[in-house]
Amino acid sequence: MRNVISLLLAGGAVCALAQPATAAGFYLQEQSVRGAGRAYSGEVADSGVQSLWWNPAAIARSPRQAYVGAHGVLVDADVTDTGSTITYPGGVTTPVGGEPRAFKPIQDGVVPNVAVSMPIGDRFAIGLSMAAPYNFTTKYRRNAWARYDALESRLNSAEGQLTGAVQVTDWLDVGVGVSANYTDAKLSTASPNLSPLLPDGVNQLSGDGWDFGWTVGAQAHLARLTVGASYRSSIDHKLKGDIFVGGLLGPLAAANLEGPGSAAFSTPWIATVGARYALTDQLTLNAQAQRVGWGEFDAIRVKTPAGPQTLAQNYKDVTSGGVGLDYAVNPRLTLRAGVQYDPTPTPSDERTARVPDGDRWLYGAGASAKLTDGLTLDLAAAYIDFKSTNVRHDTVFYPGTAAATTTRLNGRVAGQGYVLSLGLTSSF
Repeated sequence: MRNVISLLLAGGAVCALAQPATAAGFYLQEQSVRGAGRAYSGEVADSGVQSLWWNPAAIARSPRQAYVGAHGVLVDADVTDTGSTITYPGGVTTPVGGEPRAFKPIQDGVVPNVAVSMPIGDRFAIGLSMAAPYNFTTKYRRNAWARYDALESRLNSAEGQLTGAVQVTDWLDVGVGVSANYTDAKLSTASPNLSPLLPDGVNQLSGDGWDFGWTVGAQAHLARLTVGASYRSSIDHKLKGDIFVGGLLGPLAAANLEGPGSAAFSTPWIATVGARYALTDQLTLNAQAQRVGWGEFDAIRVKTPAGPQTLAQNYKDVTSGGVGLDYAVNPRLTLRAGVQYDPTPTPSDERTARVPDGDRWLYGAGASAKLTDGLTLDLAAAYIDFKSTNVRHDTVFYPGTAAATTTRLNGRVAGQGYVLSLGLTSSF
């Protein structure tokens, strides 16, 4: 047990380092290596500690298990200027200028997850897990064409969940979990001065905080068919930190400031349904759909020493879906594969450079090998095909004043991603 607790604490420390977002928006699907191998097509209906994130009922019939996984994420994308402009006071409009193409603004990273489950008696089980569910980091150079929309955008989270599950009947399991989420964020943007001959200023917000959520789920085990459903709550975040505005010159210099600030926003709720059907003793078919309530992320509400601000996001709810299969070659080796369609929640008419997102297809393949009777090795690889899409976002700096300056961001984003996953599950 001491080793298990050490594993969870270590996982919690590194979860906050997870960086890239490989599902739509800034949601990370990489919560199990087994799931990655079949494109997350059957997790809500599968059992065992690796499915804890997807369904708290998954551990009701599980033996005592511990799991640790890591997912290396590589994103090869570029964001290109297609005619961005800036309009200064007096109506003078010029190109934004700067580097016209940003290579690899979405940062690579490693996504860890750990979990442990323990049965209590014949029908009850408890679980403890650490995950990094919402993370992204994008970085642009100080002279990039997207600088007036974003320089650095970083959101890292680490979430610990305590889970309880019970076998209600011989065929029905239910579970519930409560989670504590630590979030750390930093947003920075270049601010134009009143002439293209002057250097840019900069504004930056950074902060962190703890917030809480919950999840419920159920599974029905019906001969060769298992059906699962779960719901994960939205979390209302309030981050407290610091505001910095600097480098503004001339009449704008009075707007330079440094002091305490806060930011409030909500992450989405997630409703998941799925099924696994054992077509034969060797072949199992999987299907899963998720409705993600990204409409909760409608704005970031910032409080500064100069007054409140609202940064509209206007994300939309989306539905993703995947299908896959598991094939047991023999009692010690299982192969799997799957495909998933995952649409972007970002609005097409106001997509920002902070999250240059697009619809995507994910193709996964993987394997599980029993190294010993109590230790299983999981491997998976995935390819993510991003649909090329437009970046469109207008920003008014210094609104309501004679210095009002408008930037109109116009760009194109294209790319692909690669995920390599490795995990170990121990029954003890």
